[in-house]
Amino acid sequence: MSAEQVKIESVETILVDVPTIRPHRLSVATMNCQTLVLVRIRCSDGIVGLGEGTTIGGLAYGEESPESIKINIDTYFAPMLKGQSATRPGTLMQRLRSHFQGNRFAKCAIETALFDAQAQRLGVPLSELFGGRLTDSVQVAWTLASGDTQRDIDEAHQMLETRRHRVFKLKIGGRPVADDVAHVIAIRQAVGERGEVRVDVNQAWSESEAVWACPRLADAGVSLVEQPVPATQHHSLKRLTELSRVAIMADEALHGPTDAFALASARAADVFAIKIAQSGGLSGAAAVASIAQAAGVELYGGTMLEGAVGTIASAQLFSTFDSLQWGTELFGPLLLTQEILTEPLRYENFALHLPQGPGLGITLNWDLVDRLRRDTRRGATVLAS
Repeated sequence: MSAEQVKIESVETILVDVPTIRPHRLSVATMNCQTLVLVRIRCSDGIVGLGEGTTIGGLAYGEESPESIKINIDTYFAPMLKGQSATRPGTLMQRLRSHFQGNRFAKCAIETALFDAQAQRLGVPLSELFGGRLTDSVQVAWTLASGDTQRDIDEAHQMLETRRHRVFKLKIGGRPVADDVAHVIAIRQAVGERGEVRVDVNQAWSESEAVWACPRLADAGVSLVEQPVPATQHHSLKRLTELSRVAIMADEALHGPTDAFALASARAADVFAIKIAQSGGLSGAAAVASIAQAAGVELYGGTMLEGAVGTIASAQLFSTFDSLQWGTELFGPLLLTQEILTEPLRYENFALHLPQGPGLGITLNWDLVDRLRRDTRRGATVLAS
């Protein structure tokens, strides 16, 4: 069968509800369960590609929800893809982008599945389709987000003892700013020199609150403040970057290459949090990284708390970057109570180690996925407030 004869036979979108190991508190939502949005593309040569378009807290975080991702793929994307050549991911994605507005997370899931299938077809890891990996592992930070200071301290000590994580990001912004700062300082002092502490405000502060908080966080030894102000306030982010003694990172303000160019041109952030879903897919995330590197903006590999598919897809891409100064936050599978792979991802010595096999290099436990998928009515109830 020639390459042009390999066709897409089906596109399936699956919602999988998995409880988390503890409540995960952000300024926008409290998660007790994560809904993974998995895409499975079957091709006429027998190859199956996997993708993921998971988001956070239903519609609390962004304009796409698990349900909208599924219905838009099923209703609009899948009919356009069926019967098309499976060996041209770039052409297929260009067609989707030209016909359908927005839907970055849905497009990311489709693109990941297409590239996974093509890499399997070529017998190479997915990273080889993006220039080739420069490392076989990426450093992974752990997010402390229980909201309870002592519990977060105990959790950090456990991670250090097991050598699973030494960089900790604290989710704050849901309390008065002075209370948040006190919470961070207590954890920073408890971690001491054994680990590094960063904070993620998830857009919760005003510029004046951030101006008050950042010097105090810098004095406490916090190394990074992520998206302290609303995403649309680029001028506020720029002023904070100019004023702050702690690095300022853009996250929610960064929705792909266009935003990356605008932020880099204004020097509105020291660091970019690159997320494949936020960027509309692997290609968009690679473009964001190129813009950042050309502008001297440092890189951080972000997460949407994806499960194993989105996590390893991100790691495959991040492993090709010339520099990843701030490591990654690819801990999503560790937050879940269920292991959906036949062989779990390998986290050890403070890093995620990439598999060597073709494509994404992972195999899903489809029996478990089928038990957890929402349309079986046996999955967990989604709990986010």
